[in-house]
Amino acid sequence: MRPFHREWWLDAPESKNVAAGGRRASSVGPEPLAIRARSLHHFGMTGGRLTIIHVDLDAFFAAVEQRDHPELRGKPVIVGGDPGSRGVVSTCSYEARKFGVHSAMPLTTALRLCPDGIFVPVDGAKYQRVSREVMAVLRHYTPAVEQVSIDEAFLDVAGSEALFGPAPEIARRIKAEVVATTQLTVSVGVATNKLVAKVGSDLRKPDGLVIVEPGDEAAFLAPLEIRRLWGIGPKTADRLHGLGVRTIGELAALPAETLTRALGDHGATLHDRALGIDSDPVVGGGEAAKSVSHETTFAVDVTDTAEIERTLLALTEGVSARLRAAGIRAGTVAVKIRDSQFRTVTRQKHLPEPSDLTGTIWRAALELARPEIRGKRIRLLGVSATQLGQPEQISMFEVVDQKQRRVVDATDAVRRRFGERAVTRASLLHRGLPSPFERDPASAVEGRVGIPKIEDEIE
Repeated sequence: MRPFHREWWLDAPESKNVAAGGRRASSVGPEPLAIRARSLHHFGMTGGRLTIIHVDLDAFFAAVEQRDHPELRGKPVIVGGDPGSRGVVSTCSYEARKFGVHSAMPLTTALRLCPDGIFVPVDGAKYQRVSREVMAVLRHYTPAVEQVSIDEAFLDVAGSEALFGPAPEIARRIKAEVVATTQLTVSVGVATNKLVAKVGSDLRKPDGLVIVEPGDEAAFLAPLEIRRLWGIGPKTADRLHGLGVRTIGELAALPAETLTRALGDHGATLHDRALGIDSDPVVGGGEAAKSVSHETTFAVDVTDTAEIERTLLALTEGVSARLRAAGIRAGTVAVKIRDSQFRTVTRQKHLPEPSDLTGTIWRAALELARPEIRGKRIRLLGVSATQLGQPEQISMFEVVDQKQRRVVDATDAVRRRFGERAVTRASLLHRGLPSPFERDPASAVEGRVGIPKIEDEIE
């Protein structure tokens, strides 16, 4: 059953017919709700025009599996693979979330919380196909589409209003068209900037539509818990709690100087965000990907060098396969390593010649990682490829083992036809490692431009 569509408005100060207590019914949607709130800040401080839309597919991987397997509908579906492995949850249905299951949780923990959960493997190729269908819908309304993950994107519809109407109308049309095209629902936020639109789309999932009118950004954010703000992770949240700050409104009420003394320059940035101020533009219109990356957090901190190197190989498999699928090669390889004390280091290396081959990228990753893992308990590993270019742009003097290239091409063909797990390296068999796609389903070759995740930017 399709969930109720929910539409929330934050009205402009001059709105009329507001019911007692500051609420009135929206004129659209089967379950209308509205909130009237007045911003403490001048209309012009946050951009002034309602043109930014954030679209987020609801429980994407799980929703695709429930769509394709009707017997799973209404049941707690957990996408990630064998619950006896050391893998993590890629995503789960809303039925599973009621038990406390969430993305990035170890599968063993998910099984303990939800013993009746239905565990299914990740089908990365299928999810990519569906993602492309959704992004095609978005690009029908504007070329300014910034895809930030496989299941979400920002749109700037400033130039589309003459054709399709104002941003709220475009948002409604997008929701309807995605359902008609894919039988999946999306949650959408509409605002004057990316920050507020993103918070809005997260607020009323699933199948929600939240519209924050110009001038009401700060009031909209004020009652929300501070972790909803970009750049506030557990450690920063603890510091803010020490200052008596629990909500975004309390954060906005603190003098910027106080936050700067407590958090450095990051404090001033957070103060602006708490006021709903964000000048980051939507970067779209066909911009090429800047990187391809995969990372994983171990269920238990790891000291075994062989296991760490196998995990690097699994991550590299995912990165290199996606480079080949996109027809691009990387000139630089980087690794990200976080230890049990949450110290994070990144190291990078330029390749002699750009490559999309697993062996070449893995050897570079090993060279970078080995000095950083000695004597440490490793919590997180990541591999990324940057300086991306098309094969025809690469040096004519590149020497490639043609036998290796034929093996790689044949392997890719088998995986495309029979699934990502159809061919596996012997060293990765029965090791409890998730398939490469599970490592970082958010890294989109189609044109990802990084946005801050809910993690500490200063730690």
